[in-house]
Amino acid sequence: MKISVDELAKGFRKEKYVADKEILTTVYLALKLNKPLLLEGDAGVGKTEISKVLANIFDTELIRLQCYEGLDENKALYEWNYQKQLLKIQLKQDNVSEDVLEDDLFSEEYLLERPLLKAIRSNKAPVLLIDEIDKTDEEFEAFLLEVLSDFTVSVPELGTIQAGEIPIVVLTSNNERELSDGLKRRCIYLYLNYPTVEKEKEIISSKVPGIEEKLTEQVAKALKIIRDDNEIRKKPSIAETLDWTRALVALDASKLDPELVKSTINLLLKTKEDIDHFNENIGADALCANVRE
Repeated sequence: MKISVDELAKGFRKEKYVADKEILTTVYLALKLNKPLLLEGDAGVGKTEISKVLANIFDTELIRLQCYEGLDENKALYEWNYQKQLLKIQLKQDNVSEDVLEDDLFSEEYLLERPLLKAIRSNKAPVLLIDEIDKTDEEFEAFLLEVLSDFTVSVPELGTIQAGEIPIVVLTSNNERELSDGLKRRCIYLYLNYPTVEKEKEIISSKVPGIEEKLTEQVAKALKIIRDDNEIRKKPSIAETLDWTRALVALDASKLDPELVKSTINLLLKTKEDIDHFNENIGADALCANVRE
């Protein structure tokens, strides 16, 4: 992909994604070297968002393969439209020879493209997001590694299909299991952490225009305190930070106070256990006192 680091940085800023030098350099190298970008980190740190930003920067389609346990080659690559084939058989079986009918049934008309094949056959290089690769098994990972090696797939009835334009590939992993060394070697790797207080302030300011500076700082500090608590099972994501901030602005808040935190903490913490832990071990009063320091 022909783009400079400066142009990439400008694109990220335009899309209001706060990217530091490490992110920009890694993404640039993945584009420059035509290698998949493997993003690893906790859920909600902005991994998926990078693929959306790239699709907007290059004005191209974002094709998403959402991974899950049990995902197999057919669901990722292609399937035949069996219902349509069956209907055709019923209509034609008395008038057409078996060979002709078979050739017809396994033609483009009955092919159902799934994300990988769609990305390979796109006329313009799309962004292919392979989301949460760590949820698949090792067998699928090996298949994927083969596809990503040369972007060529074989459909026995149609022949070999090779990508005319190599997709921009972004893989994400929530680190639920260790990925293979082979996949990591094939990719440009980047681990994303939750943002620092300073970076979270930048994110809030760019996504929630008009917010008061004091509230921005207090929200960012509050998020760090909550995320740093190891007993909080589901750490608030960046999206949840923004939802909470927008809710505070909608309530005309200019700073955090205990009653406000108590009445809105459910926008950040989404399980009863985490909310109970917050109330019993952190507390709205202590949180507000700490963020005012």
